Amino acid sequence: MSEILIEERPADGVVLLRLHRPEVLNALNLALRRALADAFRRLDADSTARVIVIAGSAKAFCSGADLGEYVDASPIDLLQRRHDLLWGTITSCKKPVIAAVRGHALGGGCELALHSDLIVAGRSARFGQPEVKVGIMPGGGATQRLTRTLGKHGAMKLLLLGDPINAETAERIGLVAEVLDDDAVEPRALALAQRLVELPAVALRLVKESVLMAMEVSLSAGLEYERNAFQTAFASPDKQEGMRARLDKRPARFNHF
Repeated sequence: MSEILIEERPADGVVLLRLHRPEVLNALNLALRRALADAFRRLDADSTARVIVIAGSAKAFCSGADLGEYVDASPIDLLQRRHDLLWGTITSCKKPVIAAVRGHALGGGCELALHSDLIVAGRSARFGQPEVKVGIMPGGGATQRLTRTLGKHGAMKLLLLGDPINAETAERIGLVAEVLDDDAVEPRALALAQRLVELPAVALRLVKESVLMAMEVSLSAGLEYERNAFQTAFASPDKQEGMRARLDKRPARFNHF
């Protein structure tokens, strides 16, 4: 059975990646991590794929790491698995990524959602980093991304206690973009993806890169990066088309380079 189901829509540029380990609530084993990395590596290089949506099942987006692969693992085992490279293909993706979350998004599942650019959550969604409860800590970026998103004290509460939060709380603290009824989550995520497809690809890429850069550097360095990205946008034909269309009061016809 495939660890991941891929629904490609080359006509509209949206690709849906669905985690598919229903028997373990989509827990991340090495095979699933590699399947995700391979999918992101390929889609990032595919010009027909414009926006990526990650989804799970009704019960779980992703319940976290598959503990069966970790209970007897040594530090050398972890080193050889190169999780940094597997997460890195998602981190480095230049295209917008939307997470459609229903049910559990815990541990590595929460970290996977944090790798996206927008999180759309169902009312059943539960986010958390429970690693301390099994004697370890997060290893997929949660200590860094949650701190940058929530600040020190908000991150510490999630990371030290290991308790999950519901979708409404996640939205209130800025972790989630929207909360909807569960049956509306995937349609909404796909609708947002379609809206992004209709916008100029170069501008979207520059915005994403600039926001991610803000998480890495000082304010002055980030502002300099933004200025350079702003100037780069003026080299895109979509800039001329977008501004001319606005002045002419007509819909823009972007080339999506």
